[in-house]
Amino acid sequence: MKTGILGQVKRYVLLCVGLAIMAFGVAFSIKAGLGTSPISSLPYVLSLLTPLTVGTATIAMHVVLICLQILLLRRRYDPIQLMQLPVALIFGALTDFSVLAIQGVSVDSYLMQWVLCVIGILLVGVGVSFEVTANVVALAGEGMVLALCKVFPLKFANAKVGFDVTLVVIASTLSFLFLGQLEGVREGTVAAAICVGLVAKQINRPMEAFAKRYL
Repeated sequence: MKTGILGQVKRYVLLCVGLAIMAFGVAFSIKAGLGTSPISSLPYVLSLLTPLTVGTATIAMHVVLICLQILLLRRRYDPIQLMQLPVALIFGALTDFSVLAIQGVSVDSYLMQWVLCVIGILLVGVGVSFEVTANVVALAGEGMVLALCKVFPLKFANAKVGFDVTLVVIASTLSFLFLGQLEGVREGTVAAAICVGLVAKQINRPMEAFAKRYL
């Protein structure tokens, strides 16, 4: 029993480390100014339209996604998935901390923008791998995709693409309507959509070995 509890503690620690890495990835993508990852595009635009910080807007979006999961699944909703809420709170707080932490980083060229964008993509990919390896609770975005797959005859990969595209379309629409220009969605968003999963896939291999040995 002790081993089981210790294993769970280790997994939650790994999840928190992954969230911190992801948060810095989001912060670097914001600093780069080439567009955030699809999942962060809507919170970023909301932070420009309201007094909310990116982290607080992220928490708000996750709360909405948790509510939508409950509405979709109803009796099939697993109460353990409510753990998505504290995870969202931690991730939001870490995101705001990360944005503040790298405020002093200067971006004086398009090349430097891409350097920071690549760093952001790598960090988000590594963070996602840590989250997957921890295997305790999904972030609300992934939870929403899983809920859609339970209710509708959708493959996870297709649902994930559709979900990401929906967030980007909403973010772009709000940006054009209320800011008069496109914010948070640029070439870096496309790069993140393509590369984050590839980075996570590569990191998953050594992480699987790590999990077998230490978790």
